[in-house]
Amino acid sequence: MRLVRSGSGERPPRLAAAVATLLAVALVASACGVLGSDEADAPASPVAGQAVDSSTPGSVAAGGDGGAPGDPASPGATDPAAGGAGDAASDPASIEQLEVLWAEQRAAVVDRIRSGGYGVSEEGVLAGPGGFELDLSSCPADWSDTEGVGDTVSIGYTTARSGNLAPYGYVADGMLAYFDYVNANGGVGGRPIELVIRDDEYKADLTVELVDELIDSGEIFSITTLGYPGTVAVIDRLNDACVPHPFAVTSHPTWGDPLGRPWTTGLQLSHSTEAVLWGSWIKSNLVGQLPVKVAALVRDDAFGLAYESSFRAWAEANPDVVSEFVPVPHGTSPDASVAAEMATIEASDPDVFISMTAGSFCLQAVQEAGRLELARTAEVRFTSSVCRDPAAYMIPAGAAANGWNIVGGGIKATTDPRFADEPFIAFTNQTLAAAGLDPAVGFYGTGFATYGWAHVEALRIASELEGGLTRSNLILAQRAMDLTHPILLDGIRFAMDGAADGFPVEGSNFGVYDAESQVWTEDSPVIDVDGSTPNCPWTDEGC
Repeated sequence: MRLVRSGSGERPPRLAAAVATLLAVALVASACGVLGSDEADAPASPVAGQAVDSSTPGSVAAGGDGGAPGDPASPGATDPAAGGAGDAASDPASIEQLEVLWAEQRAAVVDRIRSGGYGVSEEGVLAGPGGFELDLSSCPADWSDTEGVGDTVSIGYTTARSGNLAPYGYVADGMLAYFDYVNANGGVGGRPIELVIRDDEYKADLTVELVDELIDSGEIFSITTLGYPGTVAVIDRLNDACVPHPFAVTSHPTWGDPLGRPWTTGLQLSHSTEAVLWGSWIKSNLVGQLPVKVAALVRDDAFGLAYESSFRAWAEANPDVVSEFVPVPHGTSPDASVAAEMATIEASDPDVFISMTAGSFCLQAVQEAGRLELARTAEVRFTSSVCRDPAAYMIPAGAAANGWNIVGGGIKATTDPRFADEPFIAFTNQTLAAAGLDPAVGFYGTGFATYGWAHVEALRIASELEGGLTRSNLILAQRAMDLTHPILLDGIRFAMDGAADGFPVEGSNFGVYDAESQVWTEDSPVIDVDGSTPNCPWTDEGC
């Protein structure tokens, strides 16, 4: 039986209609800049025109300012004695074998928590790895550690189900399909999962209203939000109310603050980590030219600031790699031009150029770089990961787009034919189709394989801890997670380390744009910087 309560009462259109809507929104928004900085919040999923040509990448570790991954002394490094994803054996060949693997890894996480003495003390303080502490006595007087847990476990989710960004709501349908699979196989600790969906139309004020209603209902165990505007509008509300806010669906690093916002976590590759990956790529690939001067075109809003502040911190910690960082902000009105800003950047004579922008400005940056012949000095040029769509951002620029670099995101898209035969992706697509959801719509796969899976694994770990499924145990489970995420590229860990590391995904491949074939060729090794993304106590000045 499907357990879902939805504010809209209806599910989005299916099959051909869903595909047409999704592609239309992606193309219009990308070409016209309609989404603006909101593009940064799109869950990891292919959009129209996103072609790739790739061989299977290898994996290399690249240290940032947080120590080299694999060093037992560095935050987030795999401890062989602790088990977890670092001990994965041969590749599982079926969903049944994957379930066995995940059960073993969950057991290792539970053992780590027990052996570390983590949990709630008699004084009401939740202790976790990496110095994590959360004083439950500061929670509201009527707060319950088991609210939302009864015959079912009820999860709230605010997302766009109507309006121009309604395709983001397809992530919820994918999550429902995964929860249906789990519920049909015993649920979590014997309880089915109920997803309570509310349509916020991607409007922050409506997100606030709906989150308040969910909190006040007294029936919700945890609440997840989609998008930076809504997430930042409610993040402090949820933390003050001591309501778990797991796996917020946004790349903005606001959620990466285990000390200041301990009830909130994220999942997908953050802008902060993307900035660290840029630096790590430079460090690994420009060895004979270091240190280098880096200039950046920065969108003058919270989106651009997340990139700028994070890269600045990395550059300051690595003066042997970056001798000077020159950020140049640009306006965000839809009809704005970045010609003057790009001329300023060209005049600064950088060795490396990074386009830290979104929307139509992605294309403008590529075009202006070509017109100014910026490639004569800045032979290495990066564009932000939200500027991936060739049809919108690269093809119109012609030859000027050739040779640009991009962070790939580290995800095996469920719509990518290269991965279609992998056991979990094949299972994902078969299950989606059986549920009446078109596997060609990437957001369904994102909800099923990225977010649905992560929610279930965290709930399962929590249910196996002393006291069973409680809100505090869910927080502890997330902060100690170390699992093999089924759709991350090989070589990328899915792990957090309490207060020391609030970012679960810190690795990616890189793509280089080939203007002749009009595709991103992704044949670079994976770079994993696990434990190297500094936590993000977000302020008006960035992280």
